[in-house]
Amino acid sequence: MTTVICVTNQKGGVGKTTTAINVAYYLAKAGKKTLVVDFDPQGNATSGIGLDKEELGPTMTEVIKGEKRLAQVVQSTGHKNLFIAPALPQLANAEVELAQAEHRFSRLKAAIDEIKGYDYIIIDSPPSLSLLTINGLIAARYVLLPVQAEFYALEGLGQLLETMKLVRKRMNPTLDLLGVLPTMVDGRTSLSNQVLAEIAKHFPAKVFKDAIPRNVRLAEAPSHGAPIGAYDRFSRGARAYKAVSKEIIERVGV
Repeated sequence: MTTVICVTNQKGGVGKTTTAINVAYYLAKAGKKTLVVDFDPQGNATSGIGLDKEELGPTMTEVIKGEKRLAQVVQSTGHKNLFIAPALPQLANAEVELAQAEHRFSRLKAAIDEIKGYDYIIIDSPPSLSLLTINGLIAARYVLLPVQAEFYALEGLGQLLETMKLVRKRMNPTLDLLGVLPTMVDGRTSLSNQVLAEIAKHFPAKVFKDAIPRNVRLAEAPSHGAPIGAYDRFSRGARAYKAVSKEIIERVGV
């Protein structure tokens, strides 16, 4: 059975795409056939995993418009067990076109339901509560929530959780919060430690054991088109994402 995880946070710059790419990479390394669905019009997961945007064929734009099946846009990443359905900025235009379309909230779910053979599908959703994000929540079994260890970390999360509750009530009753992942943590500062304590207070039993540290190698990896495990597997960032991926496998129970 395929486990579908939507990586989301309406706040930008929290390490959402970094988390999607690197969790997927380590799930693949653990022998799980994994597909990243780049559902963010910025297409950062597409370039961050090593694909050249100038040489892409059909993308998630065609899938969401119903012109292609998901299986027809999937590409190999060059890493064993790891595949990607890429995105380009045109996906934002497709979202506007879909605003009045039939089944506009469940296009991604329909596409994912058709595809077989993957252990995990990781959806990298846009940093907003948009039509695309709602599609991601309806298609997913779990939500993975990266939260940056900074002052405004919890601001706006209430709205996202309220949206999750509405989606669960009306369209996807099995949607569940897989976990909250603190990112860009600097253990030397009292602010990071205070934010970690706040996150733990708001999400008891949902915070991952390993937080993602602020790490230069982790920040460099996307510019080289590589997950951190391929760029520098001995870095602190790589070790943290490897541990988080292991915990995801344990939590999901696959």
